[in-house]
Amino acid sequence: MKYYPLRPIQRWLVDTHFNKAKSTMMNIGGLYKLSATINMNHLAEAVNQVLADYDIFHCRFIFHPETSELCQIFDGAPEKVFVERMSEKNFHERMEKLREPYYLINQPLYRIYLMQTPKDNYVYVDFYHAIMDGVASAYLFIRAIDAAYRGRGKKTAPSYAQYVEEEAKIPREELAEGHAYWKKMLAPFDPKKHLPPVNVKGVAPWTQGKLDYEFKNFTEEFFRDTRISENNFFLGACMLTLAKITGTKESIMSWIHNGRTNMRERRLMGLMLEQYPCAWDFHEDISIEEFLYKLAGQIQIGMKYRKSLNLIYDEGLEDDCVSFIFQKYMHGDLLLADMPAQVIYLPPNEISAVENALDVEVESQPTGTYNLYLDYDAGRYSEAEMINFAETMNKILIEMRDVKKKVSDILG
Repeated sequence: MKYYPLRPIQRWLVDTHFNKAKSTMMNIGGLYKLSATINMNHLAEAVNQVLADYDIFHCRFIFHPETSELCQIFDGAPEKVFVERMSEKNFHERMEKLREPYYLINQPLYRIYLMQTPKDNYVYVDFYHAIMDGVASAYLFIRAIDAAYRGRGKKTAPSYAQYVEEEAKIPREELAEGHAYWKKMLAPFDPKKHLPPVNVKGVAPWTQGKLDYEFKNFTEEFFRDTRISENNFFLGACMLTLAKITGTKESIMSWIHNGRTNMRERRLMGLMLEQYPCAWDFHEDISIEEFLYKLAGQIQIGMKYRKSLNLIYDEGLEDDCVSFIFQKYMHGDLLLADMPAQVIYLPPNEISAVENALDVEVESQPTGTYNLYLDYDAGRYSEAEMINFAETMNKILIEMRDVKKKVSDILG
């Protein structure tokens, strides 16, 4: 049996899950109602082919017999998926049961059920977040099943185990320059300075808070006439919002990328997320246009040093930082064999998986609008404070449309 280390990002998520978060972290996947034209038995064959072809589904987390360290193997036999025919009552009982936590060590790290009731066909899928990210589960996995269903499955699928092994063998001296870069960026971080001020007392820490907010008077039409990327624009707006709310004219936070930067990785099914630190001192009065241009440059440098992010995860250097992610149309129906698969249920994560004090998510909608989702520590921030954050960011987005405007005009 061959033992593989957990990748740094895997270790970070697993440690957070077991040591901090009140979450099963089975938060990638959901329940979908399929078209009546789908041949369920043929679909089961397609799913089983994908499970056999991609080694990420052979992954098990176990304790190394010599070191007792949590590690992973890739030779666990995938459990066969078959069509289950059940009553409506048994279907609803199954769905309730699936929302409960379950044992993860030396067990399959995914659950897939094909269910047929007297009225409808369903597929339920979820993945332990430490082996699969949203891009892998919502796009690559469904694409692979669709191809197998049509008889176009891959004969040789990219190996996640091989990627893990290659990454683990990178000499530390090759990563030293990046380590120094990230350490320097995060060295000034101070929760009292770079997070919104605490305004709650008497509430237990890491109590979950959520706020959903639709940005007003700002749509994707703005981006049609500019070459500014949506991700960079909203990231810049988040950094300006933090600088304004803290009153420091500084931002130190992080942003989440899907981690796939080349053609090989874009085909790789597994956990490829990366969380990049970013920092800015707005005391230099420049235009929004120049700020976004320089921010794009900082992002490119960060990409260059992405392998050195292992230091960030291993030492938890950005655990308290505000995190940001931009998502594109994540809640639309899926297509399988050219037929829509309707989203019925997406399993909620009971509390932020990474337990940052504040997670900021901007999601574009099919209508051309944008929604803001704030997951926050209600033991630190009140709902009123988060509403203020959302409204401030909304105002800043509108002001940023004038890219010639100076940052001092926004921050005051």
